[in-house]
Amino acid sequence: MATVFSTLPSSPIQHRKIPCNSCPIKCCHEKANHNHNHNHNSPIVDENGFPEKNLLSNPRGSKPPRPRRIILVRHGQSQGNVDECVYTRVADPKVMLTQQGISEAEECGEEIRRMIEKDGNSDWKVYFYVSPYKRSLETLRNLAKPFERSRIAGVREEPRLREQDFGNFQDQEQMKIQKAARKLYGRFFYRFPNGESAADVYDRITGFRETLRSDIDIGRFQPPGEQSPDMNLVIVSHGLTLRVFLMRWYKWTVDQFEGLHNFGNGKMVVMERGYGGRYCLLMHHTREELKEFGLTDAMLVDQEWQKYAKPGELYYDSEITGPSYFTHFNDDRETLFSG
Repeated sequence: MATVFSTLPSSPIQHRKIPCNSCPIKCCHEKANHNHNHNHNSPIVDENGFPEKNLLSNPRGSKPPRPRRIILVRHGQSQGNVDECVYTRVADPKVMLTQQGISEAEECGEEIRRMIEKDGNSDWKVYFYVSPYKRSLETLRNLAKPFERSRIAGVREEPRLREQDFGNFQDQEQMKIQKAARKLYGRFFYRFPNGESAADVYDRITGFRETLRSDIDIGRFQPPGEQSPDMNLVIVSHGLTLRVFLMRWYKWTVDQFEGLHNFGNGKMVVMERGYGGRYCLLMHHTREELKEFGLTDAMLVDQEWQKYAKPGELYYDSEITGPSYFTHFNDDRETLFSG
């Protein structure tokens, strides 16, 4: 695996920050020229628990700390994973976990707790986003068993995290034909009749990502008055949906997405806050694990950059978003990474 990063630059990667010409947000009371009696030098906590008001009341204050991790969890083994005939008589959103799936969820929860406790901090918490499908909700309930009430900051059921729609009750023979056609057409763009393509899932995941970023920026999952940097977000969803989420977050290409392998049931992928504040897969996973998941050399080089970069910086020479799209450059490969 030593050859994976043979294309890394010999000198540090240059980070360039996007200029931000933002102005303070003014609330409606300020527009009405009402006087405020509070001290603007101290943070204001909205007693009703609406974090948006906290941000408006303290426009010059710093943003809440970013969560330490975003943990992606695929649901445990379901009835449909064992017998696809289930989908012919049970609606996809109502398919349940098997007993093995329940055990997988519990084991995943225990693994998450062990991982968090290794940080050595005492004020950590978890906040959950979950698909409304029954197998995801059952995974959540069993995954959460290792966590006391005081450790759970909250949960939100999020329909945009649902499974790819394959089209109501499924005809088993037709599904075999459709999946064979998808393999020929391409996994990302092939749309199932009366259902979705992965590209359709990408569109709704884009909306969810913007919601998530907004939640992070205003600290929606932070209890009123708290600013803990040891919050851990856990997203409980489905295999394809989570792969699309990673694709959208890291701006992977369609070809790179189609090279990814599915999560195992009850398994997780961890996006951990890097040294500069961005989320990086290499903070938790080894390069070998990520290669097994399907990451290419170029994707791993990008993850190495993510480990040290700050929010707002762009990696202009990334092979994912830069020179690899063009064929008229005569530069050597090594010069593509020069600062």
